[in-house]
Formats: sequence, structure tokens, C-alpha cells
Amino acid sequence: MTPDRALDFMNAMLWNAAVVAAPVLLATLLVGLLVSVLQVATQIQEITLSYVPKMLVAIFMLITLGSWMMSRVTSFAHTLYAAIPSLGG
Repeated sequence: MTPDRALDFMNAMLWNAAVVAAPVLLATLLVGLLVSVLQVATQIQEITLSYVPKMLVAIFMLITLGSWMMSRVTSFAHTLYAAIPSLGG
């Protein structure tokens, strides 16, 4: 395997990880921002008010998009396994 091929696999792996993680991370970021604005506006500084909504949104996103995430990761793994015979030197 050439170094260029290894870098291509690494690049594809990082992009797939970013695409799979992005929806959950962006949703929790948005909810965290909204909760923080609410806390500043009402001057309620309860620590659980920040964590519980983000956790619920993350769970909801994982349940909603979990099958898509698994199919994307499985497809990438299948592509890597299919490329193994062509890696011989």
C-alpha cells in the first residue's frame, strides 16, 4: 500500500466520522445555546437545566438517525474490506 492510498483511507474515515457525528453535535449545540440564553434571561443558574435538555436531544437524535448512522459506517467498512485484495504489494 502506498502512503497516498493510506492517506486517502484516513481522509475518508475522518470525513465519515464528521458526517455521522455532526447532526447530534449540532443539535446539542443549538439546545445548549438556547438553554444558556434562557438562563441568562431568567437568571436561573441551575446546573441540571443545562445538561438534561442536551442529553434528551442527543438521545432523540440517536434514536432518530441511528439507522442512517449505522448504514453509513457499515457502508464505509464494507468499502474498506472490499479494497483489501487490491492492497497487496
